[in-house]
Amino acid sequence: MFSIQQQLPRLPVPSIEQTLDKYLKSVRPLLSDEEYNQTQTIVADFAKDPGPKLQEMLLKKAETTDNWLADWWLHVAYLGFRMPVVIHSSPGIMFPFQDFQDEQGQLRFAAKWISGVLSFKKLIDDQTLPIETLGGQPLCMIQYYRILSSCRVPGAKHDSVVQFPADSPNPPRHIVVIRNNHFFSLDVYGQNGKPLNVDQIHKQLMRIVDKSEHPTPHVGILTTENRNTWGSAFKRLIKNKTNKATIEEIQHSIFAVCLDKPMEHTEPGRREAMSAKQMLHGGGSQWNSGNRWFDKTLQFIIGSDGACGLNYEHAAAEGPPVAFLLDHVMDYVKNVPEDLAPASGIADPKKLKWDLSPDTLEDIKKAEEDIDMMVEDLSLSTLHFRGYGKDFAKSQKLPPDAFIQVAMQLAYYSLYNKPPATYESGSTRRFQLGRTDTIRSCTIDSTNFSKAMQDNSVSKQEKADLLRKAVNAHRKYTTEVVSGQGIDRHLLAFKLLAVENGMNVPELFMDTAYTTSMNHQISSSNVSAKTEAVLCFGPTAPDGYGVCYNPQPKQVIFAISAFNSCKETDSDMYAKSLAKSLTDMHDLLLQTSGSKL
Repeated sequence: MFSIQQQLPRLPVPSIEQTLDKYLKSVRPLLSDEEYNQTQTIVADFAKDPGPKLQEMLLKKAETTDNWLADWWLHVAYLGFRMPVVIHSSPGIMFPFQDFQDEQGQLRFAAKWISGVLSFKKLIDDQTLPIETLGGQPLCMIQYYRILSSCRVPGAKHDSVVQFPADSPNPPRHIVVIRNNHFFSLDVYGQNGKPLNVDQIHKQLMRIVDKSEHPTPHVGILTTENRNTWGSAFKRLIKNKTNKATIEEIQHSIFAVCLDKPMEHTEPGRREAMSAKQMLHGGGSQWNSGNRWFDKTLQFIIGSDGACGLNYEHAAAEGPPVAFLLDHVMDYVKNVPEDLAPASGIADPKKLKWDLSPDTLEDIKKAEEDIDMMVEDLSLSTLHFRGYGKDFAKSQKLPPDAFIQVAMQLAYYSLYNKPPATYESGSTRRFQLGRTDTIRSCTIDSTNFSKAMQDNSVSKQEKADLLRKAVNAHRKYTTEVVSGQGIDRHLLAFKLLAVENGMNVPELFMDTAYTTSMNHQISSSNVSAKTEAVLCFGPTAPDGYGVCYNPQPKQVIFAISAFNSCKETDSDMYAKSLAKSLTDMHDLLLQTSGSKL
């Protein structure tokens, strides 16, 4: 799997002229004429000084590293990010509901799921996972190597990540199972080195259930806190040897499995949205937020009511590798191999112990209050748009992702009569250690189309032409981003280099254009999966929306989040506007081209 790693090209450094030119075009729809004129002057000044000096520094760094962005991005976007990972960073993924008749159904499914993840782990360990490609070009597969046997570790001002790969000394042989806030270490390999089969795992889970009937303090809820707060609480917690040993066992585990109690679905017809929240934040202190360890890279969540999914800590990977793992495991669960030989020499599950001081009990109480406020503030809606799916966009010779993004622009403009600064995650995995760059979905062309759709004097044919132009502009920007020619990470490098070298932060980064374009009213991600899985995350701006979508052939599934504390945003309202925009765009193309579905 990693044989092509060194053959992948390094992330290129775009020219400064190209980046500044594209930057000006990208901010134009967001600014008044006066603001734009000021920005043009500031950009021209930056192009003279200190831009060229910073570009030279960056080119030198690019010569001596496999990826000039990788370390910066890990530390700035993730490990240095001090807001809670819950809602603000770690996505939840909900997969189709399971029909459990009783607790045994839950445990049986969990056993199959664990077995499926172990089969995926074998592909990674043996380096036999097929190499992914995009446009015929191989992609960096390193993220697959980081999603298992890894964990984030809180620090007072900066976090770190620990990783225990299969080729490390004493690689992990256990997972952590959390039930009723109790933590257990479960060996998933026998003494003969073979993984436990489904029946053996099922029996072990039954033992765990027997030992976890009574509630216990929510130690896991500490991981929902602001990272500085959790960093301080963590220091207090690990002063005790018992706690330190328990946390090391959690950190060293391959992954975590959370056996959840059912959440109360108070709103009729919102079971799916409630379950998505369960995957994202656990529902609060009275439900399952303490039945987690949010620092763990992969936590698979299996509720006794059939609500299932996962939560993943974002420092290790983007959504697509996790979705790929999910597809593999879902297929495995449907067709579990019958010939799995039992492992021999199986250890009993080990209950992990805590010794909680009065200070830690106070920390837990505060964390319970804080997560409950966060949960109360998050509005989350799911939308199964069944009018059509990606096949329709393809039939119109338009890329589905760009088509959906233009619909999102129209939906926002229809509500607020202004274009939204928008972030779409674009993959740079064509390059060594590639992560993402920003696709700035709000363009001059998308704004022209959105405006035209509000104007009855514009003909349908003109609107259709503007729609195609907007979609193609997005396609072009996306192609540039995945080719390493995005602008946001390049600009970030300039800012970080200035700070690292004791220079003043350039005026470009203090300007209205930069702050406006970085306050994302829409933060979005396309995470395609074979199943009706839906990924969700919180907004990245107080007045913004988080929009994730899974385009399928005949439908598109969305999860839309907003903060209740912002009176202007409403996830249900945006979902309705989005459904209308998708319908209007479909009808417009059919009315002007005569195409049939």
